Amino acid sequence: MAINRWIQSGNYRRSYKEDQTIFATFSEQASLIVFLIFLALVPHMPFMNRQLFRVVDLAFIYTIAVMGLNIVTGYAGQINIGQAAFMGVGAYAAVTITRDIATPLFQFGKTLPFWYIIILLPLSGLVAALVGAFVGLPSYRLKHLYLAIATLAFQIIFTWGVGHSPFLNQGGSIRIARLDFFGTVIKGSKTIGPFFYYFALIVLIIMAIAMRNILRSKYGRALIAVRDNDRAADAMGINPGLTKVYAFAISGFFAGVAGAIFALYNGSVIVESFSLSTSIDFLAMAIVGGLGTMVGSLIGPSFMLFLDPFVEKFSGFAQTIFPSTIDVATAMRPTIFGLIIVLFLIYEPRGLANWWRLLRQYFWRWPFKY
Repeated sequence: MAINRWIQSGNYRRSYKEDQTIFATFSEQASLIVFLIFLALVPHMPFMNRQLFRVVDLAFIYTIAVMGLNIVTGYAGQINIGQAAFMGVGAYAAVTITRDIATPLFQFGKTLPFWYIIILLPLSGLVAALVGAFVGLPSYRLKHLYLAIATLAFQIIFTWGVGHSPFLNQGGSIRIARLDFFGTVIKGSKTIGPFFYYFALIVLIIMAIAMRNILRSKYGRALIAVRDNDRAADAMGINPGLTKVYAFAISGFFAGVAGAIFALYNGSVIVESFSLSTSIDFLAMAIVGGLGTMVGSLIGPSFMLFLDPFVEKFSGFAQTIFPSTIDVATAMRPTIFGLIIVLFLIYEPRGLANWWRLLRQYFWRWPFKY
C-alpha cells in the first residue's frame, strides 16, 4: 500500500534505505525550504540594524561551535568544558597561517581574496581537530568528572599559553586582513553584517549537513553506542577509546571552523574571546537547546544570544530600582543565565528540542488530539 508522505502522521519507514533518509515526510522538506528562503530574506527586512546583525551573525558562528560540542557531549557522552579553547585554536591558526605562511607566499596586500578563505576554513578546522584528538587521548582512561577536569585543564593551559606567548602577542589583539569579495572590500558596518550573515549561514548549512551525515553513518551510531554503554559497545566490536578520540577531533574541527569565521568577522583575535566563561556559555547553549539533538544545536545558541539584550535591559531597569546598594546590573546576567540552566536541567532536561518535537507531533496529529 502506498503511503502519502505529505500527510502521514508518524514514522512509516519500512526498510533500511527509507530509514537512512534525512526527512520522514515531504512536508518536512517543504518547511525547511520555506525556512531557508525566509532566512535568505531576513537581511532585507526593515527591522535589521547593526546591533541585530551582530547578534544574528554571532548566533550562526556559535551554532557551528555548539554543533561540535553536541557531537562530543550530547552524542558521545564526553563532558567538554574547553570548546572555546578549540575555537580559539582555530582562530589563532587562521591568523598564523595568514600572517606567516599565506601572505609571504601569495603576496597578499591589505586584503584577502575570497578563494583563500575557502581554503583557510578547513585548514583551521584541521589544526583544531588535531589538537582535539590530542586533548581527547585522556578519554581512553578517564570518564565523567575526571574527563571534565582534563578538558578544563586544557582550557586553562590554552589561556595561559596564549597569554605568555610572544609569537601570539601575549594574548593581545592580532589583526587579520579584511576580505576582498570579488572587488568589494568587506569592512564597515554596512557590509560586514550582511556579508557574514550569508557567509556564516552557508557554512552553517554545510556543517549541519556534514553533522547529519556523520550521525547517520556507522561512526555516528558508534558514538551513541559508547555514550549509552561503552562496555556493551566494546562487546559489539566498537573501540570505545578510539571512538571518544575521534569525537573530540570532530568537535575540534567544528570549533576550529567557527573560530576562523569569528576571526575574519572581527578582523582581529584576542584571547579574552575564548575564555572559560565562553566555554561555559557554549555548554549552556547545548544544554538549553537539547543535548544529543540536531535541532538543539541550532536552537540553543540563538535562544541564549537573543535573550542577552533583554537581560541587559532588565538589568539596567533593576539598577535604577536599587541604585546605591549593590551593582545589580553586573550580577544580573550570570544569575539569570545560571537560573535558566538549572530550570532546564530540572524541568526540561531534553531542552528546547523537546518543545520542537511536541510541536511537530501536534501538527502531525492535527486536528485530532491523540
